[in-house]
Amino acid sequence: MILGTIFLIILYLVLKYTLSWIYYYNNLDSRLGDSAWRFSYDYPVVGERDISDLDDKDFVRLRRRKNKIILLMYSIVFVMFIASMSLLSKFLLFFFS
Repeated sequence: MILGTIFLIILYLVLKYTLSWIYYYNNLDSRLGDSAWRFSYDYPVVGERDISDLDDKDFVRLRRRKNKIILLMYSIVFVMFIASMSLLSKFLLFFFS
């Protein structure tokens, strides 16, 4: 149970690190929005160019990097959920059996 708790703490720190990268990417271009939980193609881009415009290659590359970090964040949250459910079941079996 102690190793599981340490694992969850490490995952939490990695989650905070990935969130800081998402906020960093959001601050690089105002067209990406302020949300940390939404992929950049989930909402319309405000600005001079549309998101599908391939003339703005720097923005498209930035958007792709941000989306990869968001996917990593969702994966970490999923692993944390599974690990916490496993720890909870071990905890309940230990005290109620």
